[in-house]
Amino acid sequence: MGFHYDIICAGTALVDSIIKGFDPNPVSASGFRAASGSLNVGGEAVNAATAAARLGMKTAILCSLGEDDAGDMVAASLRRNGVCTDLVLRAAEHPTPVTTMFVNEDGTRKSITNGAHRYNFHPERYASRFTDARALVLGSLFRAPFDDPEIIFSVLRAAKTAGQLVIADTKLPNFRPLTLQDLRDCLPLIDYITPNEDEAGYYTGENEPDAMADVFLSCGVRNVVIKLGGKGCYFKSADFSLFLPAFEIKAVDATGAGDNFVAGFASEIIRGSAPKAALAFANACGAICTTAIGAGTALKSRDQVLKFMSASGSFY
Repeated sequence: MGFHYDIICAGTALVDSIIKGFDPNPVSASGFRAASGSLNVGGEAVNAATAAARLGMKTAILCSLGEDDAGDMVAASLRRNGVCTDLVLRAAEHPTPVTTMFVNEDGTRKSITNGAHRYNFHPERYASRFTDARALVLGSLFRAPFDDPEIIFSVLRAAKTAGQLVIADTKLPNFRPLTLQDLRDCLPLIDYITPNEDEAGYYTGENEPDAMADVFLSCGVRNVVIKLGGKGCYFKSADFSLFLPAFEIKAVDATGAGDNFVAGFASEIIRGSAPKAALAFANACGAICTTAIGAGTALKSRDQVLKFMSASGSFY
């Protein structure tokens, strides 16, 4: 079966207000200072789609944006970066979410969400919009719109019926908690699940990557990739497991690093790479992302990633 796109990313789209070097000591009764502040488009689906397009994938996004300035900003950025926005839904009654991000000097961050992040745009109603790609990437399993088991199952079933590869990135719940048991019918439809270490520990109750992976595999997921941040990543399937260390790099902002990792992994798997090579490439994408403020700033092209890997002594 022929597909129009290589990758369709489905999930959250928003604007990040990124504050770096926040000083908690007030300078006046109502005033504070920070080293810098910037506005960047974000959200898991936006970050992954932007990265995938820059890596040479024919990429589209299924997300919901408000009929507002923030939504216009997101849509313009997507188009500028080569992401097809024909599948985007615009809703006047639901504002585009805006997240405030506090970034620490070591690149770690904390975020503030609001009620706009709860809007579930029912992607299951638009199967024709997300089934015309070789791979479907869910940017935010366990968060809206993928925080309802019926919606998740409907989307995954449509994707597998269409013959798509399904890659599900995960997030910790912010409004509606779900467990792996809640998704017992959904998880066997996922080809690759890509939680970070905190998320994997939260959902499995385990402390070690190998044990975490075993829980996901026992639930029917075919392949597990656990992102370990500055330590690298861990992969396990029914056939084998492997650990790949992270690249040495000076992190400025870790925002979106996991999304860039997923985009890199998906793009290389689609190109036919073996898991080890795809994971090495993904590690490089995540590392490059952390070298600048904002999720979609540093990563530019596949050639950039390959040169970075070569300079770091990583070949595949």
